[in-house]
Amino acid sequence: MSVTPNATLANNAPITVGQLERCAIRHSVPVEDALLIAVNLYGISSDQDRRRARLTVRLTRQPQVSWQVIVPLNADVSPFKLHDGNLTLQGKLVAQVERIDADEAVGGYFRRGGRAATLNPNARSRCTGCAFCPNTLEAAADPRLTEDRGLDELLAALVEQHPRRDLTELREVTVSTGCFERESSAVHHLLGLRAALARHGISARIGFLTSVIRSLDAFQELAAGVAPFVLRLTAECFTRRDLLLKASKAEVSRAEMPGVLVRARQAGLDASYTYIVGLDPLTDLVAGITELGRHITDFPNFQVYQAHNSIMAGLRSPGAIDLEFYLEARRAIEAVIGPTGLRPAAWECYRPLWYFTFDGEALPDFSAPGAA
Repeated sequence: MSVTPNATLANNAPITVGQLERCAIRHSVPVEDALLIAVNLYGISSDQDRRRARLTVRLTRQPQVSWQVIVPLNADVSPFKLHDGNLTLQGKLVAQVERIDADEAVGGYFRRGGRAATLNPNARSRCTGCAFCPNTLEAAADPRLTEDRGLDELLAALVEQHPRRDLTELREVTVSTGCFERESSAVHHLLGLRAALARHGISARIGFLTSVIRSLDAFQELAAGVAPFVLRLTAECFTRRDLLLKASKAEVSRAEMPGVLVRARQAGLDASYTYIVGLDPLTDLVAGITELGRHITDFPNFQVYQAHNSIMAGLRSPGAIDLEFYLEARRAIEAVIGPTGLRPAAWECYRPLWYFTFDGEALPDFSAPGAA
């Protein structure tokens, strides 16, 4: 496997606002969307002593809405520079950074203005990780939760963090970094989570990022004891799965993925998947999402691939170091999924391909409180 040094980022990245604007025009993409995609792709060079952080960003061109992005802050060759809260591209101010938080594995956090929450119930530090995952680079402070009492304590702590101290506002609770190795363990945890949510008066739909829940029996158990529920199958990529993914993900082949979604739907559950743009050639991306597109109820979580070191940079598909690749991917995905009527929600992904528009349509909730 060849390894691409980080220095190549400087050779391929847009070096001026003018170049980025022309790239956006060629692909019929708003400049603001292209700019945020580029920030995710190239990271930021700063004087911050940290690899990766959550940033609240307000664009100079569209200051009425803020966005939360998670990027490396030590990308020395990035064309984006951060100093005193000013984010510049080759010296031109493009955004204000209003807040910087360490990207630590906290027990949970809110999205969508407090109407959605993400929970990290199982220690991220225990995960062996996929080849491209940055989590193993960070110092984790994420004790594994025990069932029942641990979940109740987590929810009680989240009440204090909620904007209005009211978890009954939650409409979606996403379980991330589950790191469950067995289907039975994952199902057991979800049953416990539903019970804990009920004790706190929360009726939100539960979403679960996983590859270990695959049988019809398991989905029927979730339908009986956990629904409303959405399976978010962690597809991640369609090629080189044995090289890029940990075993529990890699053992689900591309050919098996539609069947997993079908079984979830047969049980009466919602279904979708997660996918990282930049690991597959565009032809494989289009073929894979076309196969899965007939079996989903929710817009998939498409993420821009981020390389945090030279090894990760070498995992990119050829051409995926350039912004053009991601804008082409965006248009290809719109062509496949657009006719379904499904649309991305601004709050669901921190490294998306869509911010203000989808296939020329204004996304209706981009300026809502939950956009950040």
